Amino acid sequence: MKKYLKAYTFLVPISLLLIALDQLTKNLVRENLALNEYWMPVEWLEPYLRVVNWHNTGAAFGIFQGMNSIFMVLAFVIIGLILVYFPMIPTEDKFFRLALSLQLAGAAGNLIDRLYRGYVTDFISVGRFPVFNVADSCITMGVVVLLIGMWIEERRTQHEPRTDHYIEPL
Repeated sequence: MKKYLKAYTFLVPISLLLIALDQLTKNLVRENLALNEYWMPVEWLEPYLRVVNWHNTGAAFGIFQGMNSIFMVLAFVIIGLILVYFPMIPTEDKFFRLALSLQLAGAAGNLIDRLYRGYVTDFISVGRFPVFNVADSCITMGVVVLLIGMWIEERRTQHEPRTDHYIEPL
């Protein structure tokens, strides 16, 4: 039990903070902008960066629209797997632990929208890139942190002297 509590003291605060940030920003957008309305106080930035109120019932990049139920089930599965698997990750593996904390926050943030609203509120519009939100950013950053961690670990193990090979005596 102590192992689980220690593991979750890393996972839960990070995830809850990011979920709160995600929900706060989505609420600000919903309360201040009509659907499809956008806002950018700095006029010259408008072609590159805008805040827009957008509804998404699909996945990233607007694919699989109308499949909200499938994404809700998928989010529950992902959250469950992270909660079960997280205590098994060694405490030294900070990159993997941070990556899963970000993934949990992203999955939960968008799940909350899907459950209570039937869609996800996206609001960050950058150039011609599809509109996204804080939860989407958490998922993406979770993947980036995981890849960086794997790259660092691979480089570290490549530079360690190998002790697993056997040299036959003459």
